[in-house]
Amino acid sequence: MSAPTLGFIARPTLPPARYVPLARAVEAAGIDELWLWEDCFKETAVAGAAAVLGATDRLRVGLGVLPVPLRNVALTAMEIATIDGMFPGRLVPGVGHGVQEWMGRAGARAASPLALLREHLTALRALLAGERVTTRGRYVTLDDVALDWPPATRPPVLAAAVGPRTLRLVGEHADGVILTSATGLDGLPGALEQVGAGRRAVGREDPFAVVAFVAVARRVEHLADTRAMLARGGHDVADDAGLARLAAFGDAEQVAATLRAYADAGATTVVAEPDAHERDPEGLAAWFGQEVAPLLR
Repeated sequence: MSAPTLGFIARPTLPPARYVPLARAVEAAGIDELWLWEDCFKETAVAGAAAVLGATDRLRVGLGVLPVPLRNVALTAMEIATIDGMFPGRLVPGVGHGVQEWMGRAGARAASPLALLREHLTALRALLAGERVTTRGRYVTLDDVALDWPPATRPPVLAAAVGPRTLRLVGEHADGVILTSATGLDGLPGALEQVGAGRRAVGREDPFAVVAFVAVARRVEHLADTRAMLARGGHDVADDAGLARLAAFGDAEQVAATLRAYADAGATTVVAEPDAHERDPEGLAAWFGQEVAPLLR
């Protein structure tokens, strides 16, 4: 099993002013990627990605994820292509159908989130490939649209998924899947089976990325917010053994062993997700890159 790509998340609970210092700490720690979220109604991941890429030299930035109900697909393609043109190969775009409550509050809730995600993915990948697109779908309408400055090489477009129908759709129409920390080790095989079913249904055998977000902390008590969030989602995290199937905590060897299990189960990228109340994400990133990462390579 080859070593997974390693990432670190800048949670949107951080103020925007913290993004660049954290990105520099992540790069200095030797971590491959920094992932940005676009939770309503916090920071936009696209603006953050541009700032982070401009402030670093080699760091890749993942968008995990852009909620498509808020975005016209032509604009999304233009933003991704612009950033890729300035920082070739350093942006990892990801999209999703969004949290429906938030989409409703923004006046953008779709009657069929899956239909919207399918149409958006199809058009977005075509536009980023330099194609001229005309389509009239339920949600996505384009009339003879092509990018003036498409990427020299189309970046893989990933999509987030939780439920089985979305997982199968992502297998059919995306270049990779983004799995939240709530998926956990126990949920990973089933999620990948659903993705695989979607890929088999359309005869796909091309490379496919599997990005797994994993809550990471040096001490289990530093996962208080994560434990509460998982419990609200119906997970049994009353004891540390249950939490250990959904999070990585302890010393470097313990955390590396948990993350290696994710890679062994099929994750090609493992992304450390600090707790929402982590006071020193730069310090956690330094520890993760300098002490945990060498054990995974």
